Amino acid sequence: MAQLTALDAQFLHFETATNIANIAGLAILDGDLNRADLQALLERRLPYVPALRRKLAPVPFGLDHPYWMQEDDLDLDYHVREIGLPPPGDDRQLADQVSRLHARRLDRGRPLWEIYLIHGLYGGRMGLYTKIHHAAVDGIGGADVLAALLDISPTPAPPPAEEPSRDAPPPGAAEMVARGLARLAGNPALALRFAARAVPHLDEIPVVSWIPGSHVVSSLARRLAGAGQAPELPALPAPRTPFSGPVSAHRRFAFVSLPLEEVKRVRKAFGVTVNDVVMAVCAGALRAWLAAHGGVPHQPLVAGVPFSLRAAGVEGPGNQVAIMTAPLAVHVEDPVARLYHVRHAMQRIKDRFSLSPARWLREFSESMPAALMGLAARSAFSLVGQTAPPINVAVSNVPGPQFPLYVCGARLLTHYPVSVITDVSGGVNITAFSYDGSLDIGVVTDRKMVPDAWELAADLRAALDELLQAEATLPH
Repeated sequence: MAQLTALDAQFLHFETATNIANIAGLAILDGDLNRADLQALLERRLPYVPALRRKLAPVPFGLDHPYWMQEDDLDLDYHVREIGLPPPGDDRQLADQVSRLHARRLDRGRPLWEIYLIHGLYGGRMGLYTKIHHAAVDGIGGADVLAALLDISPTPAPPPAEEPSRDAPPPGAAEMVARGLARLAGNPALALRFAARAVPHLDEIPVVSWIPGSHVVSSLARRLAGAGQAPELPALPAPRTPFSGPVSAHRRFAFVSLPLEEVKRVRKAFGVTVNDVVMAVCAGALRAWLAAHGGVPHQPLVAGVPFSLRAAGVEGPGNQVAIMTAPLAVHVEDPVARLYHVRHAMQRIKDRFSLSPARWLREFSESMPAALMGLAARSAFSLVGQTAPPINVAVSNVPGPQFPLYVCGARLLTHYPVSVITDVSGGVNITAFSYDGSLDIGVVTDRKMVPDAWELAADLRAALDELLQAEATLPH
C-alpha cells in the first residue's frame, strides 16, 4: 500500500484559496490533436503511470497522512478537457487561459491531475496544458510522468510487454486509526531526533539561519559530530521587494524560449555551468524589472532553489526534494561580474550539499504530528508570509531530452513549466526546461504584484543578450 510521506502531505496542508500547489506544463504541439486519440493513448499508458491512477484515501479524524488508493474506473472525460481560443489565438491569449486554469484547485475526490487541449493557436499549432498536484510528484517526478505519455517517433509505441503493477489497497478505517495513533505516540521521539540532527544544519534553514550565532553553533556541532569543516553558507535575509508577501488568488503566466546553443556559448566563454548561466539570466532579468518598478535593492535577492534528493540516493515515489537558498546578485550592475557572483554562490551551495544533502524540510515534516500539520502549515505560511518571507523568488532549472518528442503523432515544439508561487516563496517563479536545443522558460507571477509577466519574460531575453554581448568582446 502507498501512503503519502509527511512532505507530500505538506503540499496538501498549506493549500488555501490563494496558495495553490499545482505544478504543470504547457506543451506547444505542431498540428491539432484529437481528444479521442489522446484519451485512447492515456487508456493504454495510464496503467503504467502510478501517479496518475491514484486518489486520496483520508485517515479518519486526520490522525495520519492520507493513503493513495488506486482508481480503476478513471473518468477520462473529466480528466481530459478541451477548450478553444478566439481569433487570433496568439501567445498572450494562450498564457491568459493557462493563468486561469493554473489558479484552480484540483478536486481531491479524484486522481489529482487534469489535461487541457487548447485549440485555435495561430500557425496551425495547439496547446496541451497538463497539471498535477505537488503532493503526487515533485518537479523531476512530474517530468517523468510527462515522459511516460510521450513518444520518440510519430508512431506511438506499444504498451510494455509486462503487466502493470497494482497498488495494494489501503487499510480499513480501524487499522488506519491504529497506525495513526502509533505514529502519534512516536512523534515526540522523532521531534527530538530532528532537533538533534538539525543543529549542524541551522545555517541551511531559512529564518533560523538569520538568528545571531546560528552559523557558529552549526559549525561547532559539525566538528563535535566528526563531520569536519563544511563550506559556510552566507546569511541571507531577504530584502523586501514588490513581489514579497502574501499572494492573491490570481496568477499571471508568460513564457519565452532561449536557444540552448547561446546559453552554452556563454557557459564555455566564461567557464561556468549551464545552470550558472540560467541563474545569472534570472538575476539580470529581475534586476531590470526592479529598476523599472521601485528600485534595485543594495543586496542580493534570495532565491529558493529546489535540489533533487534522488541524486543523493533517496528513492521512492512522491516528493524527493530539498530547498536551498541562494543569493541572486541583482545588486551587481556588470553582467559578467553578476555571472561570477552567481557561480561562486552556487558552487559553495553544491559543495555543501554534496557533503550533507539538505533534508531538514523532510525531517521536520516527519517530526510533526499529522493531526497538527494542516493547521501548523497554514498558520506558518500566513505568519512568515506577512512578517519575514525568507525567499524573494523561486528559480528552477530542469534538464530535459535533446531530441524531438511526439504526442499522438504531433511533434512537441516547446514545453514551458508552470510552477508554484506562495506567501513564503514570493510572488514570482521562474522555471526553465531544456528540450531539443531550446531553453523553455515559464514565468508565473501574482497578478497584483507583477501584473505583466510578459515584461519579465522579455527581461530574460535581454539578460542573455547582455551576456552574449560581453562574450563577443572576448578575444577568440
